[in-house]
Amino acid sequence: MLGYSDSNKDGGFLTSCWELYKAEIKLVEVFEKHRLQLRLFHGRGGSVGRGGGPSYQAILAQPAGAVQGQIRITEQGEVIASKYSTPEVTRRNLEIIVSATMEASLLKTHQTATLPRSLQVMDRLSGLAFRAYRKMVYETPGFEKYFWESTVISEIAELNIGSRPASRKKSTAIEDLRAIPWVFSWAQCRLMLPAWFGVGSAIEDWLKEEPQGMGILQEMYASWPFFETMISNVDMVLAKTDIAIASRYSELVNDAALRELVFPQLKAELERTIRFVLEISGSQELLTQNPLLSRSIRNRFPYIDPLNHLQFELLKRYRAGDHQDRVKRGIHLCINGVAAGLRNSG
Repeated sequence: MLGYSDSNKDGGFLTSCWELYKAEIKLVEVFEKHRLQLRLFHGRGGSVGRGGGPSYQAILAQPAGAVQGQIRITEQGEVIASKYSTPEVTRRNLEIIVSATMEASLLKTHQTATLPRSLQVMDRLSGLAFRAYRKMVYETPGFEKYFWESTVISEIAELNIGSRPASRKKSTAIEDLRAIPWVFSWAQCRLMLPAWFGVGSAIEDWLKEEPQGMGILQEMYASWPFFETMISNVDMVLAKTDIAIASRYSELVNDAALRELVFPQLKAELERTIRFVLEISGSQELLTQNPLLSRSIRNRFPYIDPLNHLQFELLKRYRAGDHQDRVKRGIHLCINGVAAGLRNSG
């Protein structure tokens, strides 16, 4: 089984994707050596921050030999309702998975991944992204407090909607927090941090080492399904991120100095990541490659944005001591509404 959620929380999106990809390559080699058939179980969540994203592209992005006529994938949370709510939708999604599995098994459309240059570039990007992510999430003084105060994690932890508590221990440490509430909380404040943070810094730092590197990244995007899928998933999450709304949630942080330390760094990294994703894909705006999703977001988000503003005001009241049932219920209804509108958020 390949676990996406905790590896992402520990090391960031880019590093998680790449280390899992390398693990698959090693497993393929071991199974071929012993003449055994390999079936990988992908423990993907609904959100990109937990390994989610379009199933078809994800299957085709697997390394050579990793899909041998069969594959196992978890479908969780809101993904079940969106993909299997009716017989017609269920049939369509199963057709997509079967088609991708057959194509990946028979055609093996990923030969660029075997080029040493591509492997070396990804290794370096992974190291740089890991450093940037760890520096922010685990090494920035007060970041843990910023997270707990600027998101709805405290209110989510009170909900009786999961089979396990939000944290493995009675602490607020990010290390002890389970991956689902970690990702879900960042989605609620519209920042989506687990699915993109570190990507922009990694590319920027690598380009300083390799001034002509953008051409290499564009070539990788055009010819390597793994890299193209990874960048496309970041593109999708960036399109669902709203830094203006996230800035309002940052106002929930009581320590003004901490807020002024953390939020500008998050905003700068977001802008940096958007700039490089657009340059790599050769696009003028996000989701150029997915016009249907772009249209869907334009239609949905005018209904989600007011829920975020309402949730923010209710959180201020609740945390100021107004614990009326209608305030608490209002927060929970807003959580449900935002999650439903964002779709792949948990």
